[in-house]
Amino acid sequence: MNRQINVFLGASGQRIGTLFFNAAGNRESGGFEYADTWLAWPGHFQIDPALPLNRGRLFRSKLKDSSPFHGAIADTEADGWGRRVIMRDHAKRRQQAKGKSAALAEEPPSSLDLLLAVDDFSRVGALRFQDERGVFQRAPEEGRRTAPPLIELERLLRATRAVENASETADDLEYLRGRATSLGGMRPKCTVLDNNGALAIGKFPSIHDRYSVTKGEVLALRIASAAGIDASEARIIKSDGVPVALIRRFDRVADGGRIPYVSAATLLGVKNTYEDHAYTQIVDALLQYSADSRADAEELWRRIALSVLINNVDDHLRNHGFLHVEQGKWRLSPAFDINPFPDKSRALKTWISESSGDAASIEALMAVLPYFGIALARARELLKKVEAAVSRWRVIGAHIGMTKKELGAFESAFEHPERELARRIARAGAKVSANQ
Repeated sequence: MNRQINVFLGASGQRIGTLFFNAAGNRESGGFEYADTWLAWPGHFQIDPALPLNRGRLFRSKLKDSSPFHGAIADTEADGWGRRVIMRDHAKRRQQAKGKSAALAEEPPSSLDLLLAVDDFSRVGALRFQDERGVFQRAPEEGRRTAPPLIELERLLRATRAVENASETADDLEYLRGRATSLGGMRPKCTVLDNNGALAIGKFPSIHDRYSVTKGEVLALRIASAAGIDASEARIIKSDGVPVALIRRFDRVADGGRIPYVSAATLLGVKNTYEDHAYTQIVDALLQYSADSRADAEELWRRIALSVLINNVDDHLRNHGFLHVEQGKWRLSPAFDINPFPDKSRALKTWISESSGDAASIEALMAVLPYFGIALARARELLKKVEAAVSRWRVIGAHIGMTKKELGAFESAFEHPERELARRIARAGAKVSANQ
């Protein structure tokens, strides 16, 4: 298989370049080349640090557990849940086509199929992919909304539950097809339109949940906002009595315009996110690519403090993102996929530093202050505000409708010795100020 897909920037009509895809059996490779018109455009920028603004084609081979596409393109692929829906849909159609189409019966979806299966309207960021027929992928099917409104939430919930139970029908899969998301994980979710017409992600409870994960995520994002962190707007809505987390998309503007997005993994040039990486490496990338590296480094430090204090230990590099603000310069996106994990050990996916190991430790966080360019007095102020917000977790949880039982299930994520250490450090700063 040899394919060439045109890549465009949002709704601007500006062609960025060409995506190349080659497949021979299980071997896949991807390539990218900027268009001459993009290189000549005054507003051009690197869509990926690994793709310098030069003429010529750059290739990338598929490694184990990685994409054959460069990071900025791979960031727009379907996430784990989306892939699950796509593969189930393919299997269902393959079963129905047995004996009619040998090709469909034998060929699994390629990496390009998975990339192009995401709905064009709701694909994360600003990259759009136009096939050889000149159609943006995935194109909406006739008579079908690209992103369903909230009124259809109950149907979405039923369809996702059926997929989790392995009892889905062809109609369920047809309804979910193309409505995958790119921002994170294996949990059931879907792109929806909020009541005001804005794009949002609806996150559903899983049949495997032992506590209210959806409410926990909204709780964490509300705590983050209270701590002064730029966090995604989130709320709980009910669908047939089931709590659904509704997370506002941050890569769109009021008129529907699209903002280019890359993950921290892409900014760092990481191919295998299962390897160990550190927040100090993100700081290094900020110095090179951020439009305001000092502010972003401080914001990142504050987010790490929150993760330590609420045991947000699923903080891998694809759970941190950046939005393009000007030519080749990026800023941290609003925080997303922040969750308290009461049932997991205190081990961060992204280490605080390369020497700290994976411990979710306030001591390790204070040790990297020079690397982040934060003075001790300022760090104490930040830590005080984050800890104060976390200390109100029961009040904030009650405000979003969590019961005492639901809150109790999260207690170990919020109440632990690191909280006391954070309080002591903040109090020490207050005493120093009082004595000055």
